[in-house]
Amino acid sequence: MSQKDEEYEADDSELFRRAMRDVKPLKRPARVPPARRSPRPRAKFARAERAAVLQESLGSGIDLHDVQPGDELLFRRDGVPETVLRGLRRGNQAAAQLAAFLRAARAHELRCVRIIHGKGLRSGARGPVLKNAVNALLRRSDPVLAFASARPVAGGTGATLVLLARS
Repeated sequence: MSQKDEEYEADDSELFRRAMRDVKPLKRPARVPPARRSPRPRAKFARAERAAVLQESLGSGIDLHDVQPGDELLFRRDGVPETVLRGLRRGNQAAAQLAAFLRAARAHELRCVRIIHGKGLRSGARGPVLKNAVNALLRRSDPVLAFASARPVAGGTGATLVLLARS
């Protein structure tokens, strides 16, 4: 550093000291003690809820072992005709509901909908009843522009994505 640089630096330091001569330090506020850590959250009712669910499942009067994984479900209340049950098994009611769903979707100006019909793995020799009914109805439906099975995360071959024409 040259002598002139040292003089300028000394002058700057002196100027700074003079400028700060009347400055008084601020009073420090009283220190606030650090906040206590809050206790870890605990699910207070989790154990009671699990016990209630277990009790409900055991005490509901339903024999949970009546149905096996591959068993077909079939039920009809008194007063419901056998023909209604047969139509239900063939997917007739499902077709009517699907047609109503597509009308409602178009009325709400939806362009793409997902229909979850299942894969029909337990349909036996008949094949996938609902899946076939959905396929046939969508092919006959004029507002349907295109349809394809969903991606695995959206239901895979147990769901169909449908592109609808604008109303």
